[in-house]
Amino acid sequence: MKNFSNYNDYSKKENLKFASKAVHGALGCEPLTGAVSFPIYQSSTFRHPELGVTTGFAYSRLQNPTRQELERTLAILEEGEYGFAFSSGQAANMALFTWLNPGDHMILMDDIYGGTYRIATTIFGKYGIEYDFVDMTDIEKVKAAIKPNTKLLFIETPSNPLMKVSDIRALSDLAHSIGAIAAVDNTFLTPYFQRPLTLGADVVVHSATKYLGGHNDIIAGAIVVNSKELADHFTVQLKSHGNGLAPMDSWLMLRGIKTLPLRMEKHNSNAMKVATWLRNHPRVEKVYYVGFDDHPQIEITKKQTSGFGGMISFAVDSIETVHNILKNTDMVMFAESLGGTETLVTYPTTQTHEDTPEDVKEALGITKKFLRISVGIEDPDDIIADLAQAMK
Repeated sequence: MKNFSNYNDYSKKENLKFASKAVHGALGCEPLTGAVSFPIYQSSTFRHPELGVTTGFAYSRLQNPTRQELERTLAILEEGEYGFAFSSGQAANMALFTWLNPGDHMILMDDIYGGTYRIATTIFGKYGIEYDFVDMTDIEKVKAAIKPNTKLLFIETPSNPLMKVSDIRALSDLAHSIGAIAAVDNTFLTPYFQRPLTLGADVVVHSATKYLGGHNDIIAGAIVVNSKELADHFTVQLKSHGNGLAPMDSWLMLRGIKTLPLRMEKHNSNAMKVATWLRNHPRVEKVYYVGFDDHPQIEITKKQTSGFGGMISFAVDSIETVHNILKNTDMVMFAESLGGTETLVTYPTTQTHEDTPEDVKEALGITKKFLRISVGIEDPDDIIADLAQAMK
């Protein structure tokens, strides 16, 4: 019986450029009918031809043709072997952290996204997983935090929200030297600008809700690995936890990925203009943006990425200015999330990092005067004009 569950056509795309891979995905089209837009297989179960014979699919919790096409596409773009699509970025992180056993220790970025902080401390902490939050831009601090039971370095780069950049290759080498794995959250830059597996990491994870989906219309997560052992682990997680991405959302992400290169280029150029403008505004005290020539880790950025992305954080002169921005912007929207076509401004201290202790936030610089902006793909002059009128 003809089926496509075991098609390996995606392996023939190695010589294509990134943009072509993003457009055509793994199979290029659905091989049974030739459908150019890969179909949404909205089925929970699949008929078997007879005992001992399978089409390659049995039950959508285990695998679904639409999700499989997405997972193979993710693997191609991240230059990995095995892709996994989850119901959210947090579900992906949960699956990653279950790699650890009680008594194991992990090291994470100090200003890491608050949801990841919550998973590490509130959830896995009570199951005997130890953790430390370290400024991973300083490899000596990471070395000092290593314990005999350290099994995972979780690297968020650029970090959320302080835009710190960690050396993926150096930290991956360090992890391997102690028998640990290195995982990289690649949400901010996507494989278009940064490919952690190629730099030596073992796991790349995304909140695919963001740039991979790109249109603020899905919640999704993604993981890509090279190791068969890790792939087997994530297969069991999807099978047992039932946290695989639904067919409709998988299709929406496939559609979003087709324009990923175009969108990322526009996010990138817009953010540079907005960041430069913010830096010269009298009400702005500091701008955190990885594309500035005087960014502390600019040389690492240039070494391991091909772009700066669309994320900016900035501190303003007063709480009043914060309120004015969040209340008075028109086109720019005050909302959580990032990575969509629309420009969004977020207030990290009460939104993305609400579960991070106040003293930790203050020490890091995530104060009540701190904002984060996800620069969209609108005309940059309109973004700047809207922020300017809100800060008058």
